[in-house]
Amino acid sequence: MLCFLLQIQTIKADSYCVINDDDNYIIEEKNMYDTQSVASISKIMTAIIAIENGNLRDSWKTGKELSKAYGSCVYLKEGQEVTLEAMLYGLLLRSGNDCAIEIATHIAKDEESFVALMNKKAKEIGMLHTTFRNASGLDEEDGGNISCAYDMAILMSYAMKNQNFREICGTKYYTTEWNYHWKNKNRLLFDYPYTIAGKTGFTKKARRTLITTASFNNLETTVVTLRTDDDFNFHKAKHTNAFNLYKAELLIKKGTYKISNKYIEVPKNIYITTKNNEKNKIKVYTHFENKHLLVELYHANHQQTYSFKYKKRR
Repeated sequence: MLCFLLQIQTIKADSYCVINDDDNYIIEEKNMYDTQSVASISKIMTAIIAIENGNLRDSWKTGKELSKAYGSCVYLKEGQEVTLEAMLYGLLLRSGNDCAIEIATHIAKDEESFVALMNKKAKEIGMLHTTFRNASGLDEEDGGNISCAYDMAILMSYAMKNQNFREICGTKYYTTEWNYHWKNKNRLLFDYPYTIAGKTGFTKKARRTLITTASFNNLETTVVTLRTDDDFNFHKAKHTNAFNLYKAELLIKKGTYKISNKYIEVPKNIYITTKNNEKNKIKVYTHFENKHLLVELYHANHQQTYSFKYKKRR
């Protein structure tokens, strides 16, 4: 740990953000609202749109749209039979721009319509400083996908709550139906034992961009860096620092609760981020609204609302 903390002093990051995925608590940041092209880490949005709007078992034959693909590719051929599952692995493990085009065409018939879905989702989840222009992250022709470290952290936190995305993005190796063997480009999956997912990115305009998620003692942290040369070591240090300074406190345990003759189902344990050796002033307010129990949490200048459906039983 000490080596990581000493090393981080020599690593420069123009912009970064560290959050806890459970409550989006901001652990640390620098210039996290500065916007720029984010390159291939924008493929996280491409993946979650595909997963939410398609079926992993979907299959189709690739078409002439492949002629638009350049840069990082998995070398698909026109007329090749592919599945959405394989395209997602090629997208997230190998950053395949040809996979991005195939996904966009399959889900929304053309890339322009798919990008509209990306921007709609961005607004829904609170990415207020983001504009998507394509499904791949390339920025030579249209200026690329513009976002910031904070928005990309929010995106990753949202995506990691989807089990299919979580599994694909955290896979080290994958073999396709046509017997291609792919290794994940995210080195932290191999070098840092707490890493569970991530996505790399690079263009000459954006420079290096990286998102990684790691977990230790129920504390799940996401780190986003933009324009950072030694980004893998920077991420190791930031995850380690967060695990040493913060902890995940159980707020609501998974289960069924009865309140005022209403039955509330909590599907999983809900944690909040607290600093070690520090008594945080945590305020919790609850009220019923539109057949939901709303739990509003305020602590350390952070506000988070959880919503749970309720049922009445006779």
